[in-house]
Amino acid sequence: MFLSDELYGQYNIDQVLVELIKTKPIQRLKKIHQAGATFLVDQHFNGTRYGHSIGVMLLIKRLGGSVKEQIAGLLHDVSHTAFSHVIDFVFDLSEENYHETIFEKVILDSEIPSILEKYHIDIKEIFDIDKWEILEKELPKLCADRIDYTLRDMHTYFGTPKNEIEAFLNSLIIVNGEVCVNSIEMAEWFTKIYYKLAIDYFLGPISIYSYDSLAKIIKLALQKEVINLNDLLLDDMQFMKLMQKSNDKEILELINSLYEKVELEENDQDYDIHRKGKRRIIDVPVSLDGKTVLQSSLLSDNIAKMNKIAIEKSEKGTFVKIKR
Repeated sequence: MFLSDELYGQYNIDQVLVELIKTKPIQRLKKIHQAGATFLVDQHFNGTRYGHSIGVMLLIKRLGGSVKEQIAGLLHDVSHTAFSHVIDFVFDLSEENYHETIFEKVILDSEIPSILEKYHIDIKEIFDIDKWEILEKELPKLCADRIDYTLRDMHTYFGTPKNEIEAFLNSLIIVNGEVCVNSIEMAEWFTKIYYKLAIDYFLGPISIYSYDSLAKIIKLALQKEVINLNDLLLDDMQFMKLMQKSNDKEILELINSLYEKVELEENDQDYDIHRKGKRRIIDVPVSLDGKTVLQSSLLSDNIAKMNKIAIEKSEKGTFVKIKR
């Protein structure tokens, strides 16, 4: 089966992947917004976890990853709850990893294990995320997950040109098990757009406001037993409708206020919300000779400066003033 993607083009994928894509958990991701709660405030931010999951799978294939690693890439976000990371705000999880705690259960409770068994693939191997060198790496390194959400979100939301994205993709190489770029120029380019996303957008007023607002609604709905944690595995709109059907006056008022137009500004002297997000610092690995891997911040003063600014912003957090 040939599969087309906005960023990576057309690829012929293996039959096991075709069958996995058709499963309910993967199809559900079509209605889970990558931008989470921000989509409710501005529907311009309409990318989905499905698009990202397909993208990670294809990027792994492009970089020479095995079919098993492509499967791990396809499945890596399958346990994201409604509105993605909003549940991390509900429980104040600084690592934003609630979906990882339920990952295995979501898969085991689905038709996915039987498909993997049919193709003689050990599900325990798929669960061993640390095994996959392309899919996932701890910050500040590059990996398929981090590359795809950066490129996809920046292209979809902020218009990063496809020719620049293709130039970056062509610079990617695997050296000693690490995803690297082959030039300082490409390292600087990626660092710049990564921080536009991870700092300017993820820690921007609209993201902080929308996540804080929806998290308060969900926390209240859980306290009032209007919803339970299992309901978070509905899709975004099913989940919102469930809370609205409760007819709880306090919850309905908060939901309605979330849809109201507001003016937001950063103001660390007079603010309504202060939030520190997950610390997202990147130091793109560079290999100029295809053998030695170096941190880009050691090769580029521009990257070192960008990293310093990003660290300062992450530690300070964002102070948001709401004007209705």
